Amino acid sequence: MQFKPVPEPPDDLESLETILKAVPTEAGVVEDCCQHLLEETRLDARNEAETWLVFLRALELVTEEPAGYRRCSSAKGGSDDTALVLERCQRAFRDRVYGANLVLEALERAEGPLTDSETFGAVRGDVPAFDREVDTGRLETHWTERIRRLLEWGILFGLVERTTDGRYRPATERERQ
Repeated sequence: MQFKPVPEPPDDLESLETILKAVPTEAGVVEDCCQHLLEETRLDARNEAETWLVFLRALELVTEEPAGYRRCSSAKGGSDDTALVLERCQRAFRDRVYGANLVLEALERAEGPLTDSETFGAVRGDVPAFDREVDTGRLETHWTERIRRLLEWGILFGLVERTTDGRYRPATERERQ
């Protein structure tokens, strides 16, 4: 299963951790998880909190149960090695976030670094038909913004690096560690 919501990436992994820590460790201990995130973090709007919860679910850091959302045991910190958690996030990002693998593969195939618009050009033909038919007038704007967010998350997870001229390329092995 792949998940579509992709929040605006934070500046660092610590900001991601702050939002994750605001998710209860047990489902049902808060009545409204979105409201709880708004109260405990710098998130401003309910739809932003919803996007974050679904995205964290895609990364397998949060799970949804009948009683509500809760942090997964692997996301609670403690004895887990940070490198192993990052590796799990990288895998889940590629496998479970809609379009992430498509974008990363486009960078890997490219002969050099790409802008977000050039990345859209590289994947445009691979955008599923149902997405292309929904609103053809907004397709490029929507997907270029989505790709920018995916690329920035890729940087955060050590899968992508930004060049000095603002283009993107796959991270070198040194960057991934």
